[in-house]
Amino acid sequence: MNPFVFLIGLAFGFLIVASGLGDYTVIHDMLLLREPDVFLLMGSSFAVAMPLLFILRRRRWKTPMAGELELNQVEIERKHVYGGALFGAGWAVAGTCPGPAIGMVAGGSFLGLVVMAGLGTGILLRNLAAGRISIGRGPAPGATRPAATS
Repeated sequence: MNPFVFLIGLAFGFLIVASGLGDYTVIHDMLLLREPDVFLLMGSSFAVAMPLLFILRRRRWKTPMAGELELNQVEIERKHVYGGALFGAGWAVAGTCPGPAIGMVAGGSFLGLVVMAGLGTGILLRNLAAGRISIGRGPAPGATRPAATS
C-alpha cells in the first residue's frame, strides 16, 4: 500500500465526517431540500474540479502516482441511468453513500456497517450477473485468466 495515497484517503475521510456528511440527519434534510449546505459543497467541488481537470488534461499533466492524466468519456447508456437511480434510492434510504459510510464505520456507527455490507453484497451480485465471477470451482464462463509471467 502506498502511504501517500493512504494519507490522502485518511484526510478525505476525516473531512467528510468533520463536515457532517456522515450524519444521517444532514443527508436526510438535504434530500428534503431543507439543507442547502451539502448542495453548495458539491457544487463548489464541481466548480473547482472541472476547470482544473480541463487545464491539466490540455497540458498533458503527469500525475504523481499513475502517469499521464486520462479522463474517460463514454456514451450514456441505459445501465448508467439505472445505476444512478439505484444509487440515489440507496442514498435516500440509508442517508449515506460509500465515502461517508466508511467514516461512519470508523466512528462506530451500526448504520455505516449495514451500508458497507449492502455495498459489498451489491458489488458481488453485480459481478455475478455480469459473469465476472462464479460461485463454486473454476472461473466464470467466458472469463479469461491472466497470462502467466515468468
